[in-house]
Amino acid sequence: MQLLETIKCKDAKLYNLEYHQARFDVARKKFFPDAPKLKLEELIEIPETCTEGLFRCRVIYAAQVEKIEFLPHQYRSFNSIRLIEDNSIEYSSKYTDRQQLQHLYEQRGNCDDILIVQNNCITDSFTANPIFFDGEKWWTPDTPLLPGTQRARLLAENKISVCRITVNDLNNYQKIGLINALQDMDDMPVLPVERIRTNDK
Repeated sequence: MQLLETIKCKDAKLYNLEYHQARFDVARKKFFPDAPKLKLEELIEIPETCTEGLFRCRVIYAAQVEKIEFLPHQYRSFNSIRLIEDNSIEYSSKYTDRQQLQHLYEQRGNCDDILIVQNNCITDSFTANPIFFDGEKWWTPDTPLLPGTQRARLLAENKISVCRITVNDLNNYQKIGLINALQDMDDMPVLPVERIRTNDK
């Protein structure tokens, strides 16, 4: 089993490293309790070719860090997102094996992304935690498959709040945004909730 941290690297700066370190520590303690502690900032060396622009720093690890790579990143455009129901999917740690998620993503039809529904509750998109704007505040579901590092930081800074969000609650919101390690609230895709499709439309 391999696990993964994806860290934003922009103009030679690594973002939210303390939150990635915290998740890295929790996962290694859970799966590899006897492994020695490691510090990401001591292990990650930004290549000279990656000091300008936006990159995904991918740290692949098990008991030890097995690979660190830097990949150029471009933001995708989103026009629609489809609700996909799966009551059995489990993705509580950031595994490199994303087969279950990929299987759901392939059911998106003509939409750009998916919003996974579990027991009628909104969880995550294919690669992000959703947040919803009610006209005054941004809210994120209390039922994520994988609580992300950006989500953790925004909650700590009181920029978003947590509540239960079911499929039936979606009409209470105006907009949906998608946040992940590479997408803060300033550069996340934002859609009106009317662009959230169900399988019957």
